[in-house]
Order: sequence, then structure tokens, then C-alpha cells
Amino acid sequence: MEMRGMMGGFYKLSEWIMRLSVTNVLWLLTAFPFWFMMITFLTAKDVAQLQAIIIPLAIVAPFTLFPATSAMFSVARKWVLGDTDVPLFKTFFRNYKQNYVQAMIGGVFYALLFAILIIDFQVYLKQMAGFQLLAYLFIALMLLLLISLLHFFSLLSHFHMKTIQLLKNALILTIGRPIRSLIMAIGAVAVLFISTRFTFLIPFFFGSIIAVYTFYNFNMVIQKMMLLKEEAETEKSSEDDEEEEKKSQG
Repeated sequence: MEMRGMMGGFYKLSEWIMRLSVTNVLWLLTAFPFWFMMITFLTAKDVAQLQAIIIPLAIVAPFTLFPATSAMFSVARKWVLGDTDVPLFKTFFRNYKQNYVQAMIGGVFYALLFAILIIDFQVYLKQMAGFQLLAYLFIALMLLLLISLLHFFSLLSHFHMKTIQLLKNALILTIGRPIRSLIMAIGAVAVLFISTRFTFLIPFFFGSIIAVYTFYNFNMVIQKMMLLKEEAETEKSSEDDEEEEKKSQG
């Protein structure tokens, strides 16, 4: 029997809290080596310590964080597309296994670029007198790379493509849909900012909320692109029919 009214609302809310928290915990646990090293990275006190940990962090991320995030996005995809009762453990680990190789390869690419940008940012900010302004250019590049990464995970969970196509399309979506990409980035940064203020959100909601929000925006872009494609095909078909009719009359 379906509950309605206030009790029904509380029940649905509790269900979503459970879904988000369980998925987030699975994500953190399957990427635990990365998060353990990330704590060391965030508590580093000088550039030397940052540079010492950034390389191991970049090595570990593709094998832990990226497959885990891919699995989390696959669960979020199910929710956004309406399958809210999907079995969490089964869906998470099935997609973790299925997408592991592609997530790992994409992770190597992104981790390498992030490591280079972070090191350059630290060097220009703290060691290159008179070039501090250039450090903020690397922040902008890291933001673009982050948006591309979010698109990459959404594409990986939604389409069957070769890894090079996923990377290429993630970049195309980032540049080709700047407004939607900016909205996506603002939302992700907002969740990150709130999580730093209310740290209890990190173990239970931080990643899963970003995944749902990101895939929701990604799905809106894809639906709009498909609609425009259908309209273009319909218009072309109508023009072809008109041309054929003119030829038959001639």
C-alpha cells in the first residue's frame, strides 16, 4: 500500500537518503587507497611534500577512484532515467567490473593532466616571482578538465564507445555546451563547498549527489541534441519528399 501525504513524503525522503548514502559509501570504500593518499596531500605543508605525493596519487587514482566513480555514475544514471528501485550493490559492482578497463585508461589520461596542472600551479604561485598571475590560468584549465571529466563519466555510463571516443566527446561537450557545462561545474563546486562546511556530508552524500546532479544535466543535453537531430532529419525528409513530388510532376 502506497503511503500518501506527509508520511509518504517522509518515506520517499528516507529512501533517497538511503540510496545516496549507500552509493556514496560504496564509492569511498572502493576508492579507499586514493582517499587515504588525498588526506596526506591536503595536509602537506610545502611544495616539496605536494610534489612527493602527487605522483603516487596520480598513479593510484586510475586504478581505484575512476572505476569507483564510473560505477557510482552508472547507479545515478538508473535513478535519473526513472529506475529508482535498482539494486544498489548489484548495479554498482556489475558496472564497476564492466567499465573498469575504460575507466582506468581514461583515468591515466586525466590523472596525468591534473598532476601536471597542479604542479605547475604550485610552482608558478610559490616559486616564480612575478609570474603568480599565470598560476590562475592553471586553475581555469583545471576547471575545464574537471568539467570534461564529469562528462566522461556520464558518457561512460550511458553509451558504448571506444575510450578515445569517450575522451573526444567529453571535450566536445565541454566546449560545445559552455552554458550547461558551467551550470554543471557551479553545482559540483557548490556541493564541494557545502561539504567542506558540513563535513558529515562527505561520507554519505558528497559524491552521489554530484553524480546525480551531473548526469541529470548531461541527460538534458543529450535529450536536446537528440530532439534537434530528429527535427533536422524530419525537415530533410520533408524537403526530399517535396523534391521527389516536383520531379514526378515535371
